[in-house]
Amino acid sequence: MKKSKFSEGQIVRILQEAATGQKTQAQVCRDHGVNVNTFYVWKPL
Repeated sequence: MKKSKFSEGQIVRILQEAATGQKTQAQVCRDHGVNVNTFYVWKPL
């Protein structure tokens, strides 16, 4: 399996930033260089 470009801590911070609602999920993904599909894989149900 390929190693992630982001650490677990970075993933958590990105998800928390999106959860605050100040930016859209698409904006957060663009800011951090994350594919939107990857964001949804990370996001818990």
